[in-house]
Amino acid sequence: MFLSVDQRQTYRLLPGRLRVSVPGLCHNKQFARFLTEQLASDHNIISISANYLTGRALIHFDQNRLGVKEIQQVLTQAWGRFCRGGNSLEINLQQFADGSPSLVALPVSNPQIEGISYTGSSKLWHSESTQSVCDFLKTSDNFGLSDREAAVRLKEWGSNKLVEGKRASFWELLGNQFKDFMVQVLLGTAGISFVLGKRSNALLTGSIVVANAVLGVIQERKAEQSIESLQKLAAPQARVIRAGRVQKVTAENLIPGDLIILEAGDRVPADARLITAVQFATEEASLTGETVPAKKDPRYRGNEATTLGDRKNMVFMGTGVTRGRATAIVVATGMKTEMGRIASLIQHQTEAATPLQCKLEQLGKSLVYGCLAVSGFVMVSGIIRGQGFVNMLQTAASLAVAAIPEGLTAIVIIALAMGVQRMSKRNIIIRQLSSVETLGCATVICSDKTGTLTKNEMTARMVYTHGRKWQVAGEGYTPVGDFFIDGGAPVNVYENAELYQTLLTGALCNNARLNQSRASKEGKVLSMSEHRNGLWTVEGDPTEGAILVAAAKAGLWRDELEKSFIRVYEYPFESERRIMSTVYKTQVGDMLLNVKGAADRVLAACTHYLRDGEVRQLNDAVRAEIMCANDEMANKALRVLACAYRLIEEFDENSEEEPEQELIFCGLLGMIDPPRPEVPPAIAKCRQAGVKVLMITGDHQRTASAVAREIGLLQAGDGVLLGSEIDRMSDKQLTDAVETNTVFARTSPHHKLRIVKALKQRGYVVAMTGDGVNDAPAVKAADIGIAMGIMGTDVTKEAASMTLADDNFATIVHAMEEGRSIYANIRKAIRYLLATNIGEVVLMLLAALMGLPLPLIPIQLLWINLVGDGLPAVALVNDPPAQDIMRQPPRTASDSVFAGGLGTKVLARGFIIGLTSLLLYMWKLRSTGNLVLARTLVLVQLAISQFVHIFDCRGEKQTGSVGLFSNLWLVAAVALSLGMVAASVHLPLLQSIFGTVPLSAGDWGVATAMAVATGIIDAGISRVRAISSLEDTTCSAKI
Repeated sequence: MFLSVDQRQTYRLLPGRLRVSVPGLCHNKQFARFLTEQLASDHNIISISANYLTGRALIHFDQNRLGVKEIQQVLTQAWGRFCRGGNSLEINLQQFADGSPSLVALPVSNPQIEGISYTGSSKLWHSESTQSVCDFLKTSDNFGLSDREAAVRLKEWGSNKLVEGKRASFWELLGNQFKDFMVQVLLGTAGISFVLGKRSNALLTGSIVVANAVLGVIQERKAEQSIESLQKLAAPQARVIRAGRVQKVTAENLIPGDLIILEAGDRVPADARLITAVQFATEEASLTGETVPAKKDPRYRGNEATTLGDRKNMVFMGTGVTRGRATAIVVATGMKTEMGRIASLIQHQTEAATPLQCKLEQLGKSLVYGCLAVSGFVMVSGIIRGQGFVNMLQTAASLAVAAIPEGLTAIVIIALAMGVQRMSKRNIIIRQLSSVETLGCATVICSDKTGTLTKNEMTARMVYTHGRKWQVAGEGYTPVGDFFIDGGAPVNVYENAELYQTLLTGALCNNARLNQSRASKEGKVLSMSEHRNGLWTVEGDPTEGAILVAAAKAGLWRDELEKSFIRVYEYPFESERRIMSTVYKTQVGDMLLNVKGAADRVLAACTHYLRDGEVRQLNDAVRAEIMCANDEMANKALRVLACAYRLIEEFDENSEEEPEQELIFCGLLGMIDPPRPEVPPAIAKCRQAGVKVLMITGDHQRTASAVAREIGLLQAGDGVLLGSEIDRMSDKQLTDAVETNTVFARTSPHHKLRIVKALKQRGYVVAMTGDGVNDAPAVKAADIGIAMGIMGTDVTKEAASMTLADDNFATIVHAMEEGRSIYANIRKAIRYLLATNIGEVVLMLLAALMGLPLPLIPIQLLWINLVGDGLPAVALVNDPPAQDIMRQPPRTASDSVFAGGLGTKVLARGFIIGLTSLLLYMWKLRSTGNLVLARTLVLVQLAISQFVHIFDCRGEKQTGSVGLFSNLWLVAAVALSLGMVAASVHLPLLQSIFGTVPLSAGDWGVATAMAVATGIIDAGISRVRAISSLEDTTCSAKI
């Protein structure tokens, strides 16, 4: 076996004394005895102590007769004899940076490697022994592959990178954008405008089409950007053993069978099966959702049902090493890794059209078909009456211009863009305009736990000492907070021996570091006294970091403690022992053993406990009380570690006896990744708004359930579903299960994706929040994906439709409110634009059927549409949200955009405007015989009718009530547009352009009265309709 050397350990060659890490010795009692016997027989070696617990040997030798090379040879021969003819080891001398030597074992032979069939991540590597993995991959667990074999495999299997999907050409992407029906409607409108000589209008419409096409091309690239972000997570270089030599290679050149070396701070370059590991753990939160680093053990053997987060003998591409060192055999590279599977899931997700896009496409088709039908009818009927083909073609074209609201799509885009600007001020970054509206109709939010509902900062919440429970104030890694008992006054830690000793033990039995990384604006690093305003981070295990923070809150700073306590030795945490111990030498020369670990394991080694400053005998009753407290803390989702200590009279690091004996129990430490304080009220608002919230996490069931209860998510009757249970469910069963379960625990990326699809199958509009790589496929598949801006990975941000810049779950409520408001404003705009355009169509159609001259010429129709559909419509879609908008249930995504009686309102108002305009036109034409004057009067009356109608649209029932002057921009826009209409009537230059004549004050009064009458008549009809509907409902109830 190969063991890498950690330069932070002490392997020094002193005169006549050598301490060395011996390969194969760790956890190998037989080899320890064999080695002792073999070296003891050499008369040049004075003594040999081989410790199988640490894997080290202490050798005292006659330096006049024996040197390092000779010892090197003796160790090599001993290992070879022990293996009875197996691979022998050559012990080579390497130098540390400080010049002190150490011994590292390397094999001298390499087994024959032949071609193998590679299956990648589909093979259950975690269920195989290390030997079977090596045999299958035709490699050696100490020699690695030869350079030649590595080159052959690299050529055969390809590079260790996430491949990109096929890129469509620019012209293909651009052509796809023009397949959208609304785009075709806009092109048709531009063509009509061009035919009628309005080239500027055609140019404007064409510009909108081009802008939409560019946005579409950008969106098409999103999947490829997600893959590129995943590639950034891959380690650029890796340390690998090939042909028995340690060398650095580009991570892309790794292949299955390579033997890699991993140490703290490394990013894992490929999926690999562990061979050796010393105090080794990896951070897999981005892949599995686990907050606590996953402790690894190469001796672990899983089975087919073992979930990704429980595969303790595996490491995965893109995860980070938090501590320790290890060697591992690469079993999967590139797209065959777990990270590659995620990339594949992202790559194969397609973006469905949002509800608004579907409704606009439906609306566009209806407008075009209706426009063609009406225009065709008028044209044919006119030709039959002998009015001439060219004349009727002009009439039909005029009707088309009147019927199609050219600015509708532009107004929708403007509404969404304005929403984006408002949301950016509330820390919401939008990637897709349409996602704003989609969130407004979201019926379920699927949220990850770690970093989204919680802070992703382990925090000590409770310290238990026998008979007392101490609450710890403060959040995150900032070392500010007091200690309380049942909410009482803060206590002085130094006056409570058990509390002090627990924190001291936790701080000394610890390998994490607490760092302050904030600087002032001038670049000056803040002093320790300014720590309350500093930014604190933890280096190492987050759980140990939480203990350091708790100790620092009590004034027990690690750096200060190490001036009085000198670490002599460490017994690292191991899965079998479930404890960690450190030995310190005090200023008075005493040896202090500090122990922390699982409560049952620590208590088993205790004979006494600390109470009221006294050391007392530990009996069964006290043990039961402590374990009961441990269970109670664990049920609150706290990660519990027990602390104990004892003074050691004599310490022998080479003793084969475990040092954890006759310990004194001092307390339990309870840590948790705390929920964000703003989450509970945000969830309450979601319920009030009729939006369901689900937690989907890779964490354990008990932790997830406790957090869900604390934030008010998990209530009576709500279920919790495990990933292993999802595996046994069909798609149909899962579709039923998502209705009754609120928390989904121990889930993998595939589980999350299945849950999102099941929710969509049930008809939910799904919003998925996430921050880690594991969330990306589900975020991509959801109707709207929401990424976390601070903690989120590039992968998730690229896959998401929007990003929360402050990682605040409560910001989603603001986004939801904005989405609903935008949709409500778009409905107002549709009501406003279509009703006025329908009024124009009714006017033109009835006049044509009655054989009257055209009430409006084409340029006048375009002018009305321009002044009415321009600034006022833009101001309308910037209306503030109604006060009760978040107390209404979400609209059904399948509902028509005309749902809630909007279609009836549009048609009714349109006919009222059209009929009143026709009556005014006929009266003026017959009373004066002046066609130009009659057209001018109708032009003014139609414009004023529009402006009266726009204020009626603001009170649209489904949007809630709004104040008349709450939108001053609308008042100003209406005033300006009305001034433009007046200018076209009274300015000579514009009169010649628009075919108008001046109107008298009386004409203005008549036009205004008729316009106001349209609103009064519409309100009366609406009132009658409401009373009739109420009576029908009452009668039905009586029946």
